[in-house]
Amino acid sequence: MTALLQRFFNIRREEVAPILVSAGYFFCVLTALQVLRPARDAIGMRGGLDEVRWLFIGTALATLGVNPMFGWLVSRFNRLVFISATYAFFALSLAGFYALIAVAPAAVGEISGRVFYVWFSVFNLFSTMVFWALMADRFTPEQSKRLYGAIAVGGTLGAIFGPWLASVLVKPLGTAAMLLVAAGFLLAAIGAARMVAWLQPGQAAGRIEAGKGADAASINRTVIGGNAWAGIRAVLRSRYLLGISGYVLLMTIIGTFLYLTQLAMVAALGDDTDLRTTTFARINLYTQLTTLLLQLVVTGHIMKRFGVSVALALLPLTASLGFIGLAAAGSFAVLILFQATFTAMQRAVARPARETLFTVVSREDKYKSKAVTDTFVYRGGDVIGAWTEAGVRSLGMALVGLASVAVPLAAVWAVLGLWLGRRQASMRPADRDSESANAPARPLASPAG
Repeated sequence: MTALLQRFFNIRREEVAPILVSAGYFFCVLTALQVLRPARDAIGMRGGLDEVRWLFIGTALATLGVNPMFGWLVSRFNRLVFISATYAFFALSLAGFYALIAVAPAAVGEISGRVFYVWFSVFNLFSTMVFWALMADRFTPEQSKRLYGAIAVGGTLGAIFGPWLASVLVKPLGTAAMLLVAAGFLLAAIGAARMVAWLQPGQAAGRIEAGKGADAASINRTVIGGNAWAGIRAVLRSRYLLGISGYVLLMTIIGTFLYLTQLAMVAALGDDTDLRTTTFARINLYTQLTTLLLQLVVTGHIMKRFGVSVALALLPLTASLGFIGLAAAGSFAVLILFQATFTAMQRAVARPARETLFTVVSREDKYKSKAVTDTFVYRGGDVIGAWTEAGVRSLGMALVGLASVAVPLAAVWAVLGLWLGRRQASMRPADRDSESANAPARPLASPAG
């Protein structure tokens, strides 16, 4: 098994256990998300594309409001505590939604459905953001290039397993019970996160403390410090962090173009809910299988052989070719091919490459500035993309007009990806691991953590 892992993922013998546990952690997170996603999408489609656009605005405002709260947790508690608190909060929220459905089903209506849509969108971003922040905290830049593709396989398997599990359990248990199933996987994710911290004690984030003789337990008990707004200030002050945010913003804008195009073309098939569900399921299946294939065979080798720059630029190239093909053909078959390829490249290649960018920043930035980028900036891109797409459609330009906007944006996006990759390669982790520029790390008085 070790020989097989070394051949496909460049994994060393001593890395096998941390990688398997990390992949299991991501499996739990993505399973929880995918068990609930069909309900979110059904609620979003209920009011048409215009309602989806307004829900994007609500989600962006919600992420902006939640970020200072998360920053406060990061400033006051050690990593394992605020990671556990994040997942526990979402698990309790799921239990609360279940109680509302079970105790007062008459109260469940259009407004509560919109609340759930926004809540799920925030949950989706924060749950994956916390996971990747811990990975950046635990693995070195060199390891991230080799191992993030293998770790991401766990998430892809969870994304495949979640819908299957929901299809099996919905009939005997009911749709509402899926909320409790998702909460159970989040609790399992807490245990997996703690296991990762024990097996991989601060390879990246704890370098300074480990060099001073600190053991794994004391590193895990370290409080990052700072204040709740440090993440926003860090993004605005650092060209590197601002560049990462720009990359995410452009990626989300173009991804939203594609997502809304998919919704419009599926809606044009008719009002048959079963037909729409089958179509979405088919696209999702093709996407997950393509993602899994890329993760198993391609991801680690691309970053190791060609570097992070090339890996970051491949997704914009895919977007350009896809929108050109979609504008030229305009067929549903091209849309399915484009959607599957774009999403697979995003998850299997661009996401692991983007996460390596955070391995060379300070511990505070790994959590606080990353939270701003991966939540508020991400959802801000949704809003910009949604209303830009609406403006293009209002001019009657359809796919050709959308491509004329998307292709130039993708060119800028690719150049930014190349710059970020080269900048990351020139930065030493020690340049930013030092906390002298930020608040000093301080150990907890209590060993709990």
